[in-house]
Amino acid sequence: MEMMIVVALTLILGIVLVALLFIPKQLKKSGSRKNQSNVNSNKEGKLHSKAEVALHNKRTDCWIIIKDKVYDVTSYVEEHPGGDAILVHAGEDSTEGFYGPQHATRVFDMIEDFYIGELKIN
Repeated sequence: MEMMIVVALTLILGIVLVALLFIPKQLKKSGSRKNQSNVNSNKEGKLHSKAEVALHNKRTDCWIIIKDKVYDVTSYVEEHPGGDAILVHAGEDSTEGFYGPQHATRVFDMIEDFYIGELKIN
């Protein structure tokens, strides 16, 4: 009888371990496909005028322009290692500051997460 309980508990434990290892991977895969489709649709972007970008010039609503691309960096403002420096050109062109010597090369990959469109050139 004791042996059957041990075998049953071992089987249950094995099933739980397999589920814990397998299910998160499946969720991650389906989630990344969903995120990937959102990223792809965002990459097409929208055209934004300078006047529209200029309206987003606050800590709680911060867009910037870098090389004629528009980025909504609102969610990054509080995490910015340079503090409020990111707000100096909020709602404006930040190309010069972005390419300054203070930024590590990883920011060039990170910024793409905030891309929302292209600057409308008049």
